[in-house]
Amino acid sequence: MSWSDRLAELGIKLPAVPPPAGAYIPAVRTGSLVYTAGQVPFVDGKVAATGKVGGDITPEQGADLARICALNALAAIDSLVGIDSVTRVVKLVGFVASAEGFGGQPAVINGASNFIGEIFGDAGLHARSAVGVAELPLNVPVEVELIVEVA
Repeated sequence: MSWSDRLAELGIKLPAVPPPAGAYIPAVRTGSLVYTAGQVPFVDGKVAATGKVGGDITPEQGADLARICALNALAAIDSLVGIDSVTRVVKLVGFVASAEGFGGQPAVINGASNFIGEIFGDAGLHARSAVGVAELPLNVPVEVELIVEVA
């Protein structure tokens, strides 16, 4: 089964790639690796939520937003090389705009990791960083980037 078939089976449609908010491109390939730019929770061209996790945003909402970020990262990969060329997910990096004292970044980024695993199975098992930060661009709560290997 192809990754496109798996997405269809799960009822997931890759969105249009959000336009860059600065001087960069959404994804770049070097050799057999594709690196995505950090993806924020854009839905239909608009930021889905703003604020800090552990404050305005619950950890559960943060996990849902991390899933949206991962979906946008997959869209960036698809637009560059096609989703079916992915052979494995190598690394996921997640940034969580955190309210003071919030330490649940790993659970928030699990929203993205679990989503990747749902699609790619064993090929989606990845190394990961979940980083708490004071602020993110556009005041979003979560940002995710991916590194994938492609055929």
